[in-house]
Amino acid sequence: MVYAAGAAGKRVMTSSSSPGVCLKQEGLAYIAGAEVPCVFADVVRGGPGLGTIQPSQADYFQNTKGGGNGDYRNIVLAPASVQEMADFVPLGFDLAFKYRMAVCILSDGAIGQMMEKVVLPEQKKRLTEEEIKAKYPWALTGRKRGTQHRVITSLDLDSARMEEHNRALQRKYDEVSKNEVRYEMIDCDDAEYVFVAYGSSARIAQKSVQLGRAAGMKVGLLRPITLWPYPTQAIRNLIDKGVKGFLSVELSCGQMIEDVLLACNGRAKAEHFGRVGGIIHTPEEVLEAMKKQIIGE
Repeated sequence: MVYAAGAAGKRVMTSSSSPGVCLKQEGLAYIAGAEVPCVFADVVRGGPGLGTIQPSQADYFQNTKGGGNGDYRNIVLAPASVQEMADFVPLGFDLAFKYRMAVCILSDGAIGQMMEKVVLPEQKKRLTEEEIKAKYPWALTGRKRGTQHRVITSLDLDSARMEEHNRALQRKYDEVSKNEVRYEMIDCDDAEYVFVAYGSSARIAQKSVQLGRAAGMKVGLLRPITLWPYPTQAIRNLIDKGVKGFLSVELSCGQMIEDVLLACNGRAKAEHFGRVGGIIHTPEEVLEAMKKQIIGE
């Protein structure tokens, strides 16, 4: 249903928790291959399998490195508040239609069930069929006599054409990687050690930074907002400025840590600290993990 509506140039989204998003992976691969814009939300719960309905961030690999078949990418936005949950919907649609691809809003069971004050974005005017035709010439808006026949599909049995299509997708993903990296830095100007965390883990780690600073520790927080494309260069810039180590704080057994390690490339220490099964770490234990695993106290 999302594929069909998106192919017609409509702004359309779907959402689920972890097992439901698993079931949508075939459709997402079709959407990637056909370059159909859409938004989907994954409110992650503990797993594998049915798991629990408690908070988790263990769908990181699924949404940033795969899910369906083939060489494709989805833009992944990671909100850390209910306000960002709302803000990332129009942002997601803008990115989806700019690049003709799927955008994932990757949340977790804490933020997904949280109640906070929210200023809702202004509702955009719905485009008419004529406006859709003018703005999105690729969209399937009905064929008129004498017009060119248009098809949106992920199938091409000609290997040479399929290779060029894949190359074109990779060029598009390179463009996204250059232009759409988003992140937030907190107290990183003079930091010697940095927490890397997203979503609800970032909110907890921000308190850990406050506790560490109060104790005289030069700690900061890097919060990736786009999990893909990942803020690799931001980590490398921090190393250039003298950061000695990074602690990847996750509600998982260790997934984002791989991207942190790739960014460090052996130039700085990087370790993972996480809780699983729906248990949320406390700011105190996150700070203690930084002391033991990175600083060596």
